[in-house]
Amino acid sequence: MRYGEGLLEEIRRRTDLVALVGRRVKLVRKGREMWGCCPFHQEKSPSFKVSNERRLYKCFGCGKGGDAFKWLIETEGLSFPESVEKLAAEAGVELPKWSPEDEAREQKKKSLYDIVELAAKFYETQLFEAGGREAREYLKGRGLDGAAAKQFRLGYAPGGNGALIKHLTEHNITQDDIIAAGLARPAELPSDSVGNGRPMRDFFYNRVMFPITDGRSRVVAFGARALEADAKPKYINTGETSLFSKGSQLYNFATARAAAIKAGTIIVAEGYMDVIALVRAGFAHAVAPLGTALTEDQLHLLWRTAPEPIFAFDGDAAGLKAAHRAAHLALPHLKAGYSLRFAFLPAGEDPDSYIAANGAGAMTVLLEAALPLSQLLWRTETEGKDFSTPERRAGLEHALREIVERISDGKIADYYRRGFDELVFNSFKRRAPAKAARAPQRHAPGGRFRGDFKPRPLPGTPEAVSASVQSSALVRSGQAGARHAKEMELGRLLVESPEIALAEAESLANLDLSDPSLDRLRHELLNLAASGSSLEKAGVQAHFTRKGMADLLVRFAGSPALDPQASFQRAVADLRELAGHQTDARRLLERRKALSERPGDGHGT
Repeated sequence: MRYGEGLLEEIRRRTDLVALVGRRVKLVRKGREMWGCCPFHQEKSPSFKVSNERRLYKCFGCGKGGDAFKWLIETEGLSFPESVEKLAAEAGVELPKWSPEDEAREQKKKSLYDIVELAAKFYETQLFEAGGREAREYLKGRGLDGAAAKQFRLGYAPGGNGALIKHLTEHNITQDDIIAAGLARPAELPSDSVGNGRPMRDFFYNRVMFPITDGRSRVVAFGARALEADAKPKYINTGETSLFSKGSQLYNFATARAAAIKAGTIIVAEGYMDVIALVRAGFAHAVAPLGTALTEDQLHLLWRTAPEPIFAFDGDAAGLKAAHRAAHLALPHLKAGYSLRFAFLPAGEDPDSYIAANGAGAMTVLLEAALPLSQLLWRTETEGKDFSTPERRAGLEHALREIVERISDGKIADYYRRGFDELVFNSFKRRAPAKAARAPQRHAPGGRFRGDFKPRPLPGTPEAVSASVQSSALVRSGQAGARHAKEMELGRLLVESPEIALAEAESLANLDLSDPSLDRLRHELLNLAASGSSLEKAGVQAHFTRKGMADLLVRFAGSPALDPQASFQRAVADLRELAGHQTDARRLLERRKALSERPGDGHGT
């Protein structure tokens, strides 16, 4: 191929595919996509879709599809180079001049692809030989069997310094080409020499091998994990070659791209084993950087696939640091509709262990509850920090302004500025609202609980004395039972509509609760609200699961109310009234007992 993938992607990006296809096909907008009758077969109802966002066309009737280059090849009979030249001219992209030296260099690259593929097959074979026993045991310990190893083309680089070199030279591969492919390096000692060329040693030895492919699924490099406990570093990658640059490629990207387009998002994990665990659990749209922090090239590669990649990192210090770096890397490049989201696993967990313990469904909940970029930035600046002084609060505002100033898009920067200002205002500047007036008494026909509730009589009045003759058993089974039922109702409201904790934080904090589980639920929600975390249902439920409170989700599960806030306010009013009834009844019973024990009332001498 004469043209690099970067150049071709630039031409695709600058080409209006809808306009190009529209020269031959009448297209009509339906939602975000354009549809028309397929030009490749006869049809009466449109099944031919064209997407500028994905830069692809596809017929769901005959199956034909492709990009702008494929369109010109299919409809105008051009060769691939001719289609590139035509679209480049229309898009204003200057093509590099091609010389005999360029042709020779391209042929050299083609031979390097063959060499790296030959190495991949060698490593795969070695994994299942006698010498690969330790590597197989390691993979087995990580829950990977032979089928998984074959699926991801895992391999083993034998110990020693010349096994691969020997194998490749037996296939007439020159030492210069072996080094150019990143599979060997010049040796420090002449004793490492193999063959008649200059001394060399294998780049990888005694390591589990993870093939890295390019966008066309060709193996271009390897990641490798050491089997020796004290080996440093634990993971290494192929060095920079004409085929491979670790800052511009992603592990599993070729496979994940199609799945990501279908899913509408792409998952970014921390490493090879994380990706493998996710893919095997059904998350085929998972990728990982190649042993380094996310780069700008990788970020744009992700955005060309999905508008809001989800970073699924461990919840430890390293994972949080990696998320922080990715967030700040993205700020200058944010554009309308394109951002990042972040999901954190519980501390001490990775995708493999988390999915094994909780199932793929729990992982789905965790991913769906991923924090938007803006919320992650707020949490990074505020979580666990003390803002009890004016100077510290002013320092927070300064840090938030610096974040906003890094955003190049003016409209997005304005939204971030206003969002941060609102969070600061709600956290530090809003005056405490006046105590809400007591809710009016409810007298629903028939009563929801045993008996209708009326205004409580004053202690010592005839009505109060009359009420005091009720037995404590009746109090427990009636008012106490009603209170329990109302607390259950309140628990369901908070589980199904946790955002209530933002609007009703004061009422929720001051509520007298008798149920320990509901009290714990209340405290967790208030803590989340105070930290600025999202109170979306899926996110809160994932938080409860991580905190070991999954039983609350079951206990308080129920149908959401049509008006959660109004239902909450009614429930609070009822609970306060029930608590008052119980308090009055208890006091009256105590008063009756005291009166009955006075001298002269039949019990004295």
